[in-house]
Amino acid sequence: MDIKHIKTYLKLHWIKVSIITFVICSSTLTIILLGVGLYHFFTIESFYRKMTWSSVPLTIFFYLIIGTISAAIHTFLWIYFVFGGGFARLGQKRMKPTDVNVRWSDVIGMKYVKDEVFEVIKLLKDRAKLKQIGGKIIKGILMVGPPGCGKTYLAKAIATETGLPFLSGVGSEFVGMIVGLGAAKVKSLFKQARALGELHGGCIVFIDEIDSIARPRVGVSGFGGGISHNATINQLLTEMDGLRQEDNNIVIIAATNVNEEELDPALMRAGRFDRKIYVSFPYLQERRELFDYYLGKVKYDPAIDTAVLARRTVYFSPADIANMVREASLVAARDGRARVTMRDLSEAYDRVEFGLKSSLQLTDKEKVWTAYHEAGHAIIAYLENPLKDVVKASIIPRRGFLGYAHPVQREEVHVPMKDYYLAEIKTFLASYAAERLKFGTTGAGVTGDFASALRIARRMVYCWGMGSSGILGNFLRLSYFGLSPIEISEELRAKLDNDVQKILQECLKEVEEILASEKDLFEHFAQELIKHEELDYDQIVEIFKKYGKARPEQNYL
Repeated sequence: MDIKHIKTYLKLHWIKVSIITFVICSSTLTIILLGVGLYHFFTIESFYRKMTWSSVPLTIFFYLIIGTISAAIHTFLWIYFVFGGGFARLGQKRMKPTDVNVRWSDVIGMKYVKDEVFEVIKLLKDRAKLKQIGGKIIKGILMVGPPGCGKTYLAKAIATETGLPFLSGVGSEFVGMIVGLGAAKVKSLFKQARALGELHGGCIVFIDEIDSIARPRVGVSGFGGGISHNATINQLLTEMDGLRQEDNNIVIIAATNVNEEELDPALMRAGRFDRKIYVSFPYLQERRELFDYYLGKVKYDPAIDTAVLARRTVYFSPADIANMVREASLVAARDGRARVTMRDLSEAYDRVEFGLKSSLQLTDKEKVWTAYHEAGHAIIAYLENPLKDVVKASIIPRRGFLGYAHPVQREEVHVPMKDYYLAEIKTFLASYAAERLKFGTTGAGVTGDFASALRIARRMVYCWGMGSSGILGNFLRLSYFGLSPIEISEELRAKLDNDVQKILQECLKEVEEILASEKDLFEHFAQELIKHEELDYDQIVEIFKKYGKARPEQNYL
């Protein structure tokens, strides 16, 4: 072991070395004193003198043992909690690359993200070549995206592929009640990272949910919370780009679910987080690859079509897909099947999206009412919204509602326009129109539908300039610019509200005309729903085909 390794070891384990040295010195002194006592015991002639001289080192030995144990405990605790250890080390976890054990081949989907990340991996591996041409290693990578999309997984894969030590922490672990504790934790983490970087040629520090500590700095108020937050982020900024004399190839990888605009501007500037990687929901082909991957871990029916599953799970994260397959295996085991079937996956999908089936039993009247309510939703969504597929209709109660018609986006790659939003409003208002058409009145079940339709119509008018009066402006974002929506005049507000109502009334009128003209389809769909209680995608398509309303099939794969 050379001098460099010894210095690095002392930086990482100086507390342990200090305590061991103290114990060894104390033990050596005790042995010497004991030897002196024994020597006098055998060499002095007088029995009285023998007893006197021999008792002295024995007494010293006794007290020294007690003192050593007490001093060792006291010294350890004092050093641990005061000099950079103790609370400052809580939550820090060091893992070897072999312990991380997430290979690049295990990262499924996310092709474009992987291409960008792989470039970072090559730079980390080939530091000598980069240094030759005068370049510097990337200091920070910020991964932004919804939860469950693989940000932590990617960080682990980077550590495995580069073979560098991997230190991990969560943003909330740097937040504490004691002022200065967060800054001490950050300092301790990076001190360990620099030592490992010096020893191994580099180190990766991964901070998950960094938004917990990286929000913009605030004014000092209250009981010191602002002081502690500011001190923590200041320490992080210093460690990332401070007055350090040595560059030990420390790479900080951070992950967050919030928009980068919500983080401190100083953290976002060039030279700290040099790369920003946006990890979004997987696309169609990626979702199919994910289903193939996770189904490969269980026994499943070869007849399962992962292309159908991929089309059905738009906006599902990799974590959602893994959970869906796991739930399907539980359903299969509960029902005594040796393999996961498409039926199990369909039940798992409903569990993930809508929760478990309720024990609530509907009366015959409630079933009929709910069936016509959901039939209105399904028919209008199928006929008026070409960007969505109605994959399920049900009158089985789940998670607080009596039934549902579930339209799913065909694919994310589209720009929502006015026709799309109008189709969404029509779909929500269809339940109200269906109940009035069939029963001549409506129930409280339209409450949520009205709220959703009103929210879209209001945004169309107040935000996107889609009202018939031609008024422009994003009035719902006035507070973002330091203004208040109250500052809108009553006359202007009345015009905007009239535009909102006009959109709702025109959409409702169109829905009523469609349901009246397709009354036979409406009745048949509702009766099939009453009979089967649940209709899957294939059954729904067959109903529309029977009445000549089938849409052309589109192949996305």
